[in-house]
Amino acid sequence: MLQGARVLLIIGGGIAAYKALDLIRRLKGAGVAVTPVLTRGGAEFVTPLSVSALAAERVHQDLFDLTTEAEMGHIQLSRSADLVVVAPATADLMAKVVGGLANDLASTLLLATDKRVLMAPAMNVRMWQHPATRRNHETLARDGILFVGPNAGEMACGEFGDGRMSEPAEILDAIEAALKDGPAALPLMTSTAVVRPALPGPVNGPLSGRHVIVTSGPTHEPIDPVRYIANRSSGAQGTAVAAALRDLGARVSFVTGPADVPAPAGVEVIRVQTAAEMRQAVEKALPADIAVMAAAVADWRVANASDRKIKKDGKGNLPVLEFAENPDILAWVSQLSEGRPELVVGFAAETNDVVGNATAKRARKGADWIVANDVSPATGIMGGTENAITLITADGSEIWPRMPKEQVAQRLADRIARAM
Repeated sequence: MLQGARVLLIIGGGIAAYKALDLIRRLKGAGVAVTPVLTRGGAEFVTPLSVSALAAERVHQDLFDLTTEAEMGHIQLSRSADLVVVAPATADLMAKVVGGLANDLASTLLLATDKRVLMAPAMNVRMWQHPATRRNHETLARDGILFVGPNAGEMACGEFGDGRMSEPAEILDAIEAALKDGPAALPLMTSTAVVRPALPGPVNGPLSGRHVIVTSGPTHEPIDPVRYIANRSSGAQGTAVAAALRDLGARVSFVTGPADVPAPAGVEVIRVQTAAEMRQAVEKALPADIAVMAAAVADWRVANASDRKIKKDGKGNLPVLEFAENPDILAWVSQLSEGRPELVVGFAAETNDVVGNATAKRARKGADWIVANDVSPATGIMGGTENAITLITADGSEIWPRMPKEQVAQRLADRIARAM
């Protein structure tokens, strides 16, 4: 799929720029032609010589390079690739694109391109969580820009949280997914409307014209700015469900917590951190014909979360965490008096009496279906690549054999399509 593709790679400024070298190596190994653009900040972390050697191409750095303008101007450069990739995408570069600035080569190329753009954000956790960055991220996603990551982990600055750039292998997968979806371009502004790229999937598929909300991944409930409560959900199953529904022609609003796997291409991606943010995002995405609540939402949040890092006092005194219940998103959607989706599908991750607990959950929440699975550590399902589910409906329970999560998603999507 990647053989013969052309990628314009913009390397932003940040310690994660070193990962761009591995990404170039992987792209070249897959038969991709890479045209590198190195920002001034990026050149502080990787050298033009190393980038050029790996890409086997000249590195572009200067907007006002007269030789480049004579041979391949920035307009042609912005349109000569099949996909534009920004890795790392810094908070500054994202803000420039939102503001329509074009004061260096990278921002000018992003403003001038007519090709799809994939960004891999990388920044300090507080920068990523800042309201300005979140607004910029949401704006870019609405404008049709694709994202992979960021991931959670330890930062070069010593803090821990979301903001680590996705690993090169993940970015490569996201690039392949973006290229697989075809030559969609960025939306063009006209005097009357925004023309958005067509979503992939069969135009006349069984879910064509249907709007589906899919929630996915874990939620992160802050303890302090560097710690949080979460679970081991990777988001793989919810991501696969969103892709399968997309492939049946549905318009998918994908509300995802900080998952380990990249969001699927061709869907509207709404990224959240906490259960409260997920509840708000789902409400904003309504109305919908179908809701698939696959997210592993934390049941509780820390009511007395600190606005600064909690320190050990050296005397053995332990912090006291006060917990409060998070909103029950599945129950709220299932019990809407107005605007309830025709079909509401919930998920139940259980460690014992799977069918009994899931059946009780369906009745208690008011969902139409419950997809139940055993997530005991011995199963390897939570965070793994396979799943073994029991589908609970008003007609009873149906056991599905263990299979890859993509196959589970396809079978569930087909079942949903038949029910509509």
